[in-house]
Amino acid sequence: MATTNDDPPNGNAPPVERETAFNSFYTEVKEIEKRDSVLTPKQQIDRLLRPGSTYFNLNPFEVLHIDPDTAIEDAKKKYRRLSILVHPDKNQDDVERAQQAFEIVNKAWKTLENEDTRKKCMDVIEEARGRTDLMIEEKRKRQKKEGKGTAVDEDDPEKYKHAVYVLTMKLFADMERKRRDLEIRDTEERKRKREAEIEEEETAKMSKEWQKNFEESRQNRVDSWKAFQAGSTKKVSKTKKMKGFKPPKHKAETR
Repeated sequence: MATTNDDPPNGNAPPVERETAFNSFYTEVKEIEKRDSVLTPKQQIDRLLRPGSTYFNLNPFEVLHIDPDTAIEDAKKKYRRLSILVHPDKNQDDVERAQQAFEIVNKAWKTLENEDTRKKCMDVIEEARGRTDLMIEEKRKRQKKEGKGTAVDEDDPEKYKHAVYVLTMKLFADMERKRRDLEIRDTEERKRKREAEIEEEETAKMSKEWQKNFEESRQNRVDSWKAFQAGSTKKVSKTKKMKGFKPPKHKAETR
């Protein structure tokens, strides 16, 4: 059975290792107790709505205040406790902010509850760990080359964890920026497409109206042409008659 953060150290380990493991376990438990005890409903709401929370809250593990490797069952328990703490009904003196915090907590849990979205989040965590490891190796090589030894700050588990945490937040923020940029481009593309459709519709409408007017005025043009033709024919006939007319010859008067 896999060991969780809440499991005591292995009793079969050598005494020194067992003592070290127990001290580590005890310290971790006390840190968790301290963290949970000081975060009252108001403090939880403040934490979830603090400056920069828009990006902090992209990380569901950060929202629920749990380690990424926490079992899903334990994550669910933490979600329930946290959702009760920030529920608007429990914070009547700050209902609006409590509602915002409550929605943030719910969104984080839905992200982790869904297998696909949880996997995407874990992919971000793994990428952060991988990049941190590469950064540490580069740091070791650089220090060794400068004659400063191979020890680095990130050899301390807490500092390593913090380095991964910082990079994780950066990766989530980068993902969100890319998503927003893509959304903006999609919106602009849809807008351009719609404008083109409207222009095409207007052109088609004008063409249809022109064709309709053309058809409606066809008979008038035909009638006008016929009248014109008829008038021309009468004029020609009259001219011919005038040409055929010969006036009588003038006769001299006899006296």
